[in-house]
Amino acid sequence: MTDPRGSDQLREDIRSFVAERDWAQFHTPENLAKSISIEAGELLECFQWNEVADRSRVSEELADVLTYCLLLAEAISVDPETIVREKLALTRAKYPVEKARSRSTKYDRL
Repeated sequence: MTDPRGSDQLREDIRSFVAERDWAQFHTPENLAKSISIEAGELLECFQWNEVADRSRVSEELADVLTYCLLLAEAISVDPETIVREKLALTRAKYPVEKARSRSTKYDRL
């Protein structure tokens, strides 16, 4: 279910959570990037021995990854939606539908 308040409110909720705990002092871009990698490893661990993972645990780890991504975006003053849309445009150009459809080949080998 989508929160009708939107992504701006989500980012504000995260900022408030961090401020209440005085954690912003630890949220350098470097530390946030490290945290994304660590949490992504924990997400991957959900699938370590089985391709079917516990949905609840996957959701929790994915939430951690997304939260740190949003915090990093704020720390480096970029808008997540903008950078995702810009990257999507670049990726579309690298992987034209007529060449990439139903293929996992890297763009330089299409």
